[in-house]
Amino acid sequence: MKVVIPGGTGQVGGILDRALTAAGHDVTVLTRRPARDREIGWDGETLGAWAETIDGSDVVVNLAGRSVSCRYTPANLRAMMDSRVHSTRVVGEAIAGAARPPRLWLQMSTATMYAHRFDAPNDEATGVIGGTEPDVPDYWAYSIDIAKAWEEAQEQAATPATRKVALRTAMVMSPDRGGVLDILLRLARLGLGGPVAGGAQYVSWIHGHDFVRAVEFLIDRDDLAGPVNLAAPHPVPQRAFMQALRAAWGVPVGLPATRWMAELGAFALRSDTELLLKSRRVVPGRLLDAGFTFEHAEWPEAATDLVRQVRARGRTDSTRALPKAMGPAGR
Repeated sequence: MKVVIPGGTGQVGGILDRALTAAGHDVTVLTRRPARDREIGWDGETLGAWAETIDGSDVVVNLAGRSVSCRYTPANLRAMMDSRVHSTRVVGEAIAGAARPPRLWLQMSTATMYAHRFDAPNDEATGVIGGTEPDVPDYWAYSIDIAKAWEEAQEQAATPATRKVALRTAMVMSPDRGGVLDILLRLARLGLGGPVAGGAQYVSWIHGHDFVRAVEFLIDRDDLAGPVNLAAPHPVPQRAFMQALRAAWGVPVGLPATRWMAELGAFALRSDTELLLKSRRVVPGRLLDAGFTFEHAEWPEAATDLVRQVRARGRTDSTRALPKAMGPAGR
């Protein structure tokens, strides 16, 4: 297949790019700063020569949008909104103007769409879409507004020949540097991987391998359109989530953190406590109903597999860093 990935230079884009390329597909990445042969420049807002890559492609996977790993200032929240809505709108314009439009448009969305809740899981049919909720910061509602506007931009695109799927994605766990797992492991190794604000809030996640498999599944299934939750079937409370991650790494203790301590930590990391404190209890109803099976359905097993990959990557990096005389052939 010919696959185009707008915004494909981030962590999730890297996972998908590597997997699809290894499977023999022709992958082109749209990015603001192209650095490889398969990367083409775009600004994420206006039509340009990049639109020619859309014409004649089989699948478009739009991952563009400002990172959520930042302080949730008014300016950053507006940038999150604009980068997502504008890029989705212009991708829709490119598809609408194509002589040979792609048969499928997979549009990144977010599991943050759903309400902060502890009582029941959120699937696509019965899940509660979030909004103004008691005992949470007012600006959390703006994250929901971003998610809604993001999906609406895809829904409103006039692309009748192209099937559209919104990927309501949980945290994608991979061994790559700089990803969410990398940050969580760093906290665990420092002894800071304990429960935050009691740790009852649910963490929804998906192993990077299953993320790729779910994308491939959606490409093959012509009968699935609209929102689809990309999350493992068993979200767990944050307390248990970090306990399993510590066990996988071999860290016996994780210091607990109060809400105000989490605020200080998030400030130091230039991030926001919504990523730690919001209860995201999201389950993949439509994927399971369609017959998709997860290879990593339980977090303890997934954490063990991911830690194994992280350790293997570390050994590889160490070997590459050695002088030639100290490498494997020189020992």
